[in-house]
Amino acid sequence: MNNILMIVSAANSLTMKDGSEHPTGFWAEELVEAHRTLLEAGHRITFATPGAKAPTVDEISLTPEQAGGEEKAERLRAYLEELRPELDSPMSLADVVPLEYDAVVIPGGHGPMADLTTDWDMGRILIAANDAGLVIAPFCHGPAALLSAETPDAGFAFSARRLTVFTNSEELGGGTGENTPWFVADALRDKGAIVEAGPDWESFVVTDGNLITGQNPQSSVDVARQVAASLQG
Repeated sequence: MNNILMIVSAANSLTMKDGSEHPTGFWAEELVEAHRTLLEAGHRITFATPGAKAPTVDEISLTPEQAGGEEKAERLRAYLEELRPELDSPMSLADVVPLEYDAVVIPGGHGPMADLTTDWDMGRILIAANDAGLVIAPFCHGPAALLSAETPDAGFAFSARRLTVFTNSEELGGGTGENTPWFVADALRDKGAIVEAGPDWESFVVTDGNLITGQNPQSSVDVARQVAASLQG
């Protein structure tokens, strides 16, 4: 059994390009499927958020249209309800000791763009985890959190690393569209990351050493499986 830290955004809105506030949070399928897969693999999972705030699910992710049907939407709701005691009392990022964990997993939703990308403790955790060779696995919009891992002396911790993230075309075609305040893929590329992409809305995972990234919600299970395989190996 390994200890896995699952970091979840505590944001419930994202400021859009036009200045409006877009309701957001974590994407249900991403958190649920990653949690379920890692739990079934026998790992212990601890939730952490900025300020120990209970995270908000993006309600759009629980609609039948986005979840893949009414039955799946209900399964996601039921699983989140089972997790409610844990999600309502997460650890604060400020209290995390990175070396107490074997992996850091970061599901998406647009929430990470609003808080994790600039959170000092998020950056501290990622830099320490990366230096120690711990598995780091953000997916969909979760890689926005990687942007926090930068220091004046050492620069961006994931420069020249291969990764994937929600693509610009996915954002424009099925995300927040033309009103998107900024594109995570572009921001990571501008920092020096090597951003790769598979077909839109299909599972695509990139592994570069200890860094495991997934492109979209469809990649959730495959990212978690790769994390479990890396831990076993």
